[in-house]
This record gives sequence, structure tokens and C-alpha cells, in this order.
Amino acid sequence: MAEVILEIKDVNRTYYDDDGGKVVALKDIGLSVKQGEFVSFIGASGCGKTTLIRLIAGLDEPESGKLLLDGKEIVGTSPQRGYVFQQGGLFPWRTVEGNIKFGLQVQGKKDKTKVQHYVDLIGLSGFEKSFPHQISGGMAQRVAIARALINNPEVLLLDEPMGALDSFTRADIQDKLLELRAEHNTTMLLVTHDIDEAIYLSDRVVIMTPRPGKIQDILEINIAHPRDRGSSEFLTLRKEILEKLQFASVAPQPEYTI
Repeated sequence: MAEVILEIKDVNRTYYDDDGGKVVALKDIGLSVKQGEFVSFIGASGCGKTTLIRLIAGLDEPESGKLLLDGKEIVGTSPQRGYVFQQGGLFPWRTVEGNIKFGLQVQGKKDKTKVQHYVDLIGLSGFEKSFPHQISGGMAQRVAIARALINNPEVLLLDEPMGALDSFTRADIQDKLLELRAEHNTTMLLVTHDIDEAIYLSDRVVIMTPRPGKIQDILEINIAHPRDRGSSEFLTLRKEILEKLQFASVAPQPEYTI
């Protein structure tokens, strides 16, 4: 049995605007994630998926509740929690190689062999000296993933990194994520709007309600890899998740106060 690596305990997050308005983004979120598990968060826009990922990354703090990694409370950012943004967030003045090795440099490390290993791993050999504007969007996202993985993070946080890609490139990166996970046993958490993507990649799918963001349901995806998107099991799960999302969308409406 894999051990629990990440614990989210009764987490709440509220935002306030300049006029004194209050928006409850997350309410009473509780979840445990095991080592090496792939968990996807799915739900309508504004349901708090990205807010939760940012809290785990240490880019934001909960209003109440705790987030624990290896039993220690998460405070601030750390290379042990790699983050891949929706648009990759590559440094335009750095090459593919330079972007990947950035994670090592901030820790004062130099390891050309390791950098080359990750270039090869993401299938970009020959593009080491290329700049972000010289490569495709799919290549750029692979670079962003390699940059996050090079420090061997315990958790890789993926905030819709494939949202803007075409279907073929998206499928390629999905398979690459599964390969990387198999090689490193990295725990991966994904924010997505794509039901098929969630089923294809995940061990569990967490369905969230619109604001206030709550966990509506958690589905186990008990389909062996490699998964066939056209199989009866896959399509049955797709229908079930779609129905649960529709149910979640008619849950109590957002909590706004002025």
C-alpha cells in the first residue's frame, strides 16, 4: 500500500474585492493523496480548482485549514512541489536547455548530464539551443514539464497545461506524462476541463461544485493502462462523470456577500 504523501484538511479560501465584496472560492476541502497517485480535478470554471493547486504549490495561503506534505505544513513555495502553468511560463530569453536547467540553478546546482537526460526524455534532442519562439506550443509545454521535474519533486502540479493545444499534441503530452510518472513514481495533480483527459490519466477524478468550491464526488478509475478511449468502460465512466458534473452545477449557488 502506498503511503499518503499529501493531506488537505478542512481548507477554506475566501477572496475580497476593493468594494468589500466577498467570494468564497473553497469551502471545507478535505482530501488525501497517496505517493505516485495521479489525481485530476474537474469542474466548471470558477469552482476553485486552480485556487486549490496554488495553495498546494505555496503560491497562496488558506484562510483556514491545513495542507501537509509528508506530514509537514506547506508554507511558501518549494522545488519539491513542481508547478506547470497553463501557458508553460518559459523564459523567452532562455533556450530549451536553459529553461530546463533553471530549476537546478536556483538551488546552486550544475548538472549538464541531468539536463541532457531530461531533454532526451521529453523528446527534444536537437532543440537544446532553440528559444521558446522557435518551437511549437506542444514542445514548449514539454519543456515546462521537464523544468518542473528536474528537481525530482514529490508532487507535480499541472494547471491545465494542455488546454490550448491541438488534440494530437495533447494526446502526445498525456502519454509523455504517464511515461514520466512510471519512471519517477511522481505524484501528479491535474486541473482540467477535459473529461476524457481526466479518465485517461487518472487514478481518481475529483469533481468540484461551482462557488463555493466543494468536493462533490470522487471517482476511482479502475481501468488498466494503456487505456482505450473508445472502450465501453471508458465511455461508461465518461457518461457518469458528465452526469455528476451536471448535478454539481445545480448545487447551491455561489456565496456572495457585500
